Amino acid sequence: MRRALRNILLLVVAAILILAGVVAFNTFTHGSRQLQVAAVPRVPVDAQAAAARLAEAIRFRTISSYEQPDQNADALRGMHAHIEKSFPAFHAAARREIVGNYSLLYTWEGSDPKAQPIAFLAHQDVVPVAPGTEKDWQQPPFDGVIADGFIWGRGSWDDKGNLYSMLEATEAMAKAGFRPKRTIYFAFGHDEETAGTAGAKSIAALLASRGVRLDFVIDEGLLITESIVKGLDKPAALIGVAEKGYVTLVLNAHATPGHSSMPPRDTAIGMMSAALARLEDHRLPMQIRGTVAEMFDTLAPEMSGFNRVVLSNLWLFKPLLLREFEKSGPTEATVRTTTALTIFNAGDKDNVLPGNAEATVNFRLIPGDTQASVTEHVRHTIANDRISIKPFPGNTDPPPVTPTASPSFQMLNRTIREVYPDVIVAPGLMVAATDSRHYAGITDKIFRFSPVRANSDDLKRFHGTNERLPIDGYADMIRFYRRLIENAAG
Repeated sequence: MRRALRNILLLVVAAILILAGVVAFNTFTHGSRQLQVAAVPRVPVDAQAAAARLAEAIRFRTISSYEQPDQNADALRGMHAHIEKSFPAFHAAARREIVGNYSLLYTWEGSDPKAQPIAFLAHQDVVPVAPGTEKDWQQPPFDGVIADGFIWGRGSWDDKGNLYSMLEATEAMAKAGFRPKRTIYFAFGHDEETAGTAGAKSIAALLASRGVRLDFVIDEGLLITESIVKGLDKPAALIGVAEKGYVTLVLNAHATPGHSSMPPRDTAIGMMSAALARLEDHRLPMQIRGTVAEMFDTLAPEMSGFNRVVLSNLWLFKPLLLREFEKSGPTEATVRTTTALTIFNAGDKDNVLPGNAEATVNFRLIPGDTQASVTEHVRHTIANDRISIKPFPGNTDPPPVTPTASPSFQMLNRTIREVYPDVIVAPGLMVAATDSRHYAGITDKIFRFSPVRANSDDLKRFHGTNERLPIDGYADMIRFYRRLIENAAG
């Protein structure tokens, strides 16, 4: 018996040693995937003048509205005039078209008609300021104030900063006599914040009708995050090669209306409340696959301490990592199709039982999930035939994933490292929706990347209070787009 116990103990020890050896081997042989490139000289940029032009653009209240798409037509037209006045050399070099009443499409013709064209995307519209929060802004949200080294205001970051930095870059290049080898389209939608169906979707359809096939598209997206990725000492520049799908479902619980003094066992509000509680309690599972797995694989060798061990051995530590994601709140969205209860309507009098209770639930789909699979999940989870499920217009499946082995991804990777030599570059999943998804029919390579440095405090400003962009960071954005155009079409 004693010998048997000793043999079991030896086997356990041997298994532990083998396991530790495998973990150590995987950790220390997992080499860096970072491209080794030399930083390019910093191109001179008149940062103050560029900041002043962006500040003026912020003063145009280009707030988009799904219900009233023309509500800020004057603001959009005013910004069009400002763009034309501010960038005359680019306007002399490129052809401008207005699409869907307010979106802008510029065609900068390339010298080689056989070279496949590319497209740079940004959007003109902004989200509104939450009513009652105006007083919380350090600077008025639509005054376009320059103070303390920042350009303040709604749209400075999302997404007029990208739009104007593209134009600043092209203006300087056009003045210097640059002509792209291949045609570059600049597509600036006007309704991205309300699904982009009149702007980006119309531009993509127009290009398709002309037989245009794009080598790649770059749009707003993931950022250069600082001190956010735990265990990573350097900033992480994540290129969104994948994007979540967008599905909104409207649930309606039907019951017999009546007097509150004689309530039935099942009421519309009760049934809907139970259904929503079940959806929150039975969320879709967390998964590490595809782009997210590739992101961790790329970041692992750059990590320090136990984080490097975990990411280098996901076959063993995946459950531990998922538990950490579940604790961390917003970052959980990276590994799960999210469930968000957004609207609830029922009843209009305190002593009357309503006949209907309606709720809106929004899902952001990780690649691999579909509108059909999410709808079936909802139907199965609520398990109530008296609750109808209706899809919202504008729902979309996740667009195809862009392969990171493509020359275009490597070129973008190299450009980021040339302009921002201190960063680690990795592929990533864009958890929000962008205009770029409408271009999936005319390209198989879509990149979602905004060359903006951001820390955890900055992320709260996105669609929030005190949105701002640092002037020196804005100058680097201009340098980035200039270098990207040189690399992609020089």
